Amino acid sequence: MKIAILGYGIVGSGVAEVLKVNAAQIAKKAGESIEVKYILDLKDFSGDPMKSFFVKNFELIEGDPEVQTVVESIGGETIAYDFAKRAILAGKNVVTPNKALIAAHGAELLALAKERGVHVLFEASVGGGIPLIRPYNGAILTDELQEIAGILNGTSNYILTQMHQNGTSYAAALKSAQELGYAEADPTADVGGFDACRKLSILLSLATGKTADYTNIKTEGIERIDTADFAFAAAFGYTLKQLATAKIRKEGAEAITAPFLLKIGHPMSTVSDVYNALWAQAKTTGSVMFYGSGAGKLPTASAVVSNLVDVALGTHAAHEWTKENVKILPAAEYVTRKIVRVSCSDPAAITAKATKTLPQYPGFVAWITEPETEAQTASALKGLKVERVLRIYETT
Repeated sequence: MKIAILGYGIVGSGVAEVLKVNAAQIAKKAGESIEVKYILDLKDFSGDPMKSFFVKNFELIEGDPEVQTVVESIGGETIAYDFAKRAILAGKNVVTPNKALIAAHGAELLALAKERGVHVLFEASVGGGIPLIRPYNGAILTDELQEIAGILNGTSNYILTQMHQNGTSYAAALKSAQELGYAEADPTADVGGFDACRKLSILLSLATGKTADYTNIKTEGIERIDTADFAFAAAFGYTLKQLATAKIRKEGAEAITAPFLLKIGHPMSTVSDVYNALWAQAKTTGSVMFYGSGAGKLPTASAVVSNLVDVALGTHAAHEWTKENVKILPAAEYVTRKIVRVSCSDPAAITAKATKTLPQYPGFVAWITEPETEAQTASALKGLKVERVLRIYETT
């Protein structure tokens, strides 16, 4: 099987490397060799061992009938969308790790691929190297998904781990993540929750069969979290994680990506560093969890190559959802318990509510609210100097 790789960045170069290093094993599993015919990139790679495969015109790939599949690893939603759509129209399969592309244009590309008799596969778009999409999609074909919650961004999880385990400040933990290559120079997509939100959108779209518009999902980042938050959380028996969550109701879906307090002992409470996890609750299957390396060049590339093997064997389950939007319920109406931390010079003044004070944080007190909406919490806190309100994640 001849393929073309679009974009020779971290993932694209990783795919070429995995195909080369594991060529014999891949051919045995796929029943045929999988060979790179073209690599599309505008940059100069004259010193690269793969230099003879580089081209700069997509039209060459588009018009070559030998190329059965393209690996789209350019990223983003513009050029990637154009090339993916043109590849499908030319009768080629598309394999991509691009969560932005699938979240924004998945319904259209999947429908077009079905019409043209080809496939769009995106195993690496959620969870990086975790083989997640295939078993997740297979399970929900025969069951009714009720709830999902995931640690879906390795960068933010690494930062929170450093703050929790080492008492590192947010700024120092972010700097460490950047130095280790976990975070970009502009880390907004990761620490702001936007990357995880797009992954949640894909999972919710698969579960409901409709498009979960990520722009309708309330998204909050970890930028304001400080070490005191971890101390107060621990005092109540919780840890703090950035979660992408969705609870599927008859009237729609409650979906939010934000820092949550997670009960110590929950399967995801010990997921640390750059690892990812997805916990799911289904009507008959019950609870399941997927766990593994959520990022990294070779783990992500291996997930892409597994999809190439799927194409060769024709054994993958069909992915499909419509352009109709699943209703995302207003976040202000979600009912949760919360840990509230307030600042006051006289803690005794609010002892009716306050249940925890920590000696190392004088002048701060905290308590857990009753299950209530955001509006109810805000009303109850009027007149208090609120330092932090953090939602508690609890299963229904």
